[in-house]
Order: sequence, then structure tokens, then C-alpha cells
Amino acid sequence: MTNRSALTILVVEDHPTIARQVVQFLDGLKWQTDHAATGALAIELATRESYDVVLLDLNLPDMDGLDVCRAIKARAPRNVPVLMLTARDAFEDKARGFHGGADDYLTKPFDLRELALRCEALARRGQLHVGQELSVGPLTLLPRDRRALCHGMPVTLTQAGFRILFTLCTAHPHAVSRSALMHELWGTNPPDSDALKSHIYALRRQLALAGAPDIIGTIPQLGYRLQPAAAADV
Repeated sequence: MTNRSALTILVVEDHPTIARQVVQFLDGLKWQTDHAATGALAIELATRESYDVVLLDLNLPDMDGLDVCRAIKARAPRNVPVLMLTARDAFEDKARGFHGGADDYLTKPFDLRELALRCEALARRGQLHVGQELSVGPLTLLPRDRRALCHGMPVTLTQAGFRILFTLCTAHPHAVSRSALMHELWGTNPPDSDALKSHIYALRRQLALAGAPDIIGTIPQLGYRLQPAAAADV
């Protein structure tokens, strides 16, 4: 595997053999790695440092990995991508992980080369916000100016509406769960789900006025996803 741009990774794993194998492999790619064997240390490091990706084991000695994920998402200096590593491979376990804020999920045992590829993909997605613009179909977002264009025309959005749209654009073509959107808006103390529905309704109305009435699709039992092809057909 050839060396690519160096990433900074936090490895949260209490099993010494697995932790050593992962850290040594990533160090071999000339990446910078920190290691935490407990959830408390992981939260402390993720809050203090800036990582490209957090590799998070679900089974930790002091805390549930889902609680660690939520804490990192709420307290980290930026929205760092979290890749969960676990032996739990049932769909229900994966659903809990994604609903808990995980950006990706890899079951043990895994190929270290695949782990590195997933880290790179997550890091690219997480760095989209530093670009001058982000485009999906007829939408163009200018994150630095917190402006949105639809078919080249400005769209008036609330702060919450812009954050929702930015999150959906960043995740495209994947869906974003309702819980992830609520966490993005309100952190660990979200209001009831009707508040999110109200923001989605208002955002859809503004996009419809701008000529993209169907671009935000609802994924039953999960959340929302951008559908640029639907907007192009209007």
C-alpha cells in the first residue's frame, strides 16, 4: 500500500493486541496516531486535539462505545468522523451505531488495508467544509459565507436550515439519520422530533420556491437523503 497524505487518527481500543496491530500499521503509513484504552481518555483526547478520524471500539472497560461516540460528537472542536470497530455484526447493532452518531462501521476481524481506505474516505468527507463550495445537483453551498444557491439563485435559509442542508450535502449520496441531524442541531439535549420535522418542512418549502421541491427525500425508518435527480426532473 503506497503512502498517501498523512492523517491524524485516534485509536480507541482496549484490546492490547488489536490496538498494537492497528497503531503499527497506521504508523507504517506515516500517519500520526494516538491511542486510548478507555472511553474517558478518548473523550479527553478528542476534545483537546483535532483528529481526522476516530477509530472507536464499542466494547470499552469504563463506558459504552455509543456514549463515547455521542460525547465526542458533542464536544470535539470540529465534527470529526467516527469509524466504529466491533465484533457486533447484527443489523440492529449497526443501526444503533449509526443512530448513535457513527459515520462508518467495520466489523472484526477486518483487513487493515480496508481500514486505511475507509479512514481516507471519511477524512475526505470531513474536510469538505474547508472548501470554497460544495455542490450536489442544483444546490451549491458556500460554507465560509453560510450561503446557499439553488439553480444559481440565492436561497434564504435559517441557521438550522443551512446546517441541515450542509449535513445532507456532506453525506450525499448516503442518508443521514434523524438522530444524527438532531445531534447536529442540538447536541446531546435535543427537543422532541417534531422540532426537526418543522425545520425540514421549512427547508423543503424554501427549496421548492427556489425550484427544487423534491430534492430532500425521506428514507422510511431512517432519515433523509438528497435526491438531485428528482430536482433535475422538475
